[in-house]
Amino acid sequence: MCKVMKKHNFYAGPSIMSQYTIDHTIEAIRDFAGTGLSVMEVSHRSKEFQAVMDEAQALMKELLDVPEGYEVLFLGGGASLQFCMVPYNLLKTKAGYVDSGTWAHKAIKEAKLFGDVEIVASSEADHYVYYPEIKNVPTDLDYLHITTNNTIFGTELREDPDVPVRMVADMSSDIFTRPVDVSKYDLIYGGAQKNLAPAGVTFVIVKADALGKAPREIPTMLNYETHVKKGSMFNTPPVLPIYSALQTLKWYKQLGGVKKLQQLGEEKARVLYDAIDGSKMFVGTVKPESRSITNVCFVMKPDYAELEKEFLDFAGTRGIVGIKGHRSVGGFRASLYNALPLESVQVLVQAMHDFEAKH
Repeated sequence: MCKVMKKHNFYAGPSIMSQYTIDHTIEAIRDFAGTGLSVMEVSHRSKEFQAVMDEAQALMKELLDVPEGYEVLFLGGGASLQFCMVPYNLLKTKAGYVDSGTWAHKAIKEAKLFGDVEIVASSEADHYVYYPEIKNVPTDLDYLHITTNNTIFGTELREDPDVPVRMVADMSSDIFTRPVDVSKYDLIYGGAQKNLAPAGVTFVIVKADALGKAPREIPTMLNYETHVKKGSMFNTPPVLPIYSALQTLKWYKQLGGVKKLQQLGEEKARVLYDAIDGSKMFVGTVKPESRSITNVCFVMKPDYAELEKEFLDFAGTRGIVGIKGHRSVGGFRASLYNALPLESVQVLVQAMHDFEAKH
């Protein structure tokens, strides 16, 4: 029998899932909770799936230390739909946005449909090579929106800012990589396909008293209150990704929780950044103080730029996949999500060393 080479999965999303999540999801696809049916074919109204939803919401609250007065929702539409739902529900006259990258820019575009938008900070003029400093936030904003990690440019804000207004955060790609002071936010959201579940479900953590104040009629499906009242069951939720999300949350708890995940993530990032900084061939694209620990972007130094395609092919011979950089940045991007083992980072670093020695 032909042995398949182990793959080291650095894709930015959909991305690597833990083997625990994969194995338990496969079991439930075959037979869910002893029902004799697949999780893909049971009613979302069944007591067996209601138990999945309840446990997933409770574990999200436990692992992230979510205070009283907040609800956890599992919705469809991805983070991109949240770019619309947030201002639809929260923007009354003016909102502030931090323009820190491509996805923040997309969120700003949607918010402008619902009211005035003030760009409180931006690094666009410098091609997003650093996370803009958040200061002098106007007090007349309905909320300030931040995107904590930028998958395309590789910058990250690894702290919870103190601001004088309500705060909203897109944490699609760095949720569960550090402890978060949820009490500083009125709403946190993200697509699940990086650190939580397969594509198809979106998590929302929302403070109940932030809702119901918008000066407009909101379509039923776009109203957070609809989903709070119905426990994310107003319509058929994305059943399979929610089941997988529960498995990931269980795995996180077994590992030791968010602080342990932070420790593991920072170690992986340090190994790779040390290799980049010590290289004669590769160079990082982000200012060191803004470097993301989840999406590491780097390029060939100018003298070696013509070797980019050759290195991608070389990495492929080591089982390394998903490191081609986004077209707007070029070069390489290694996504170090929670399910990626340290071993994979070490394989990438060795490939970089070997390729450099070869040339």
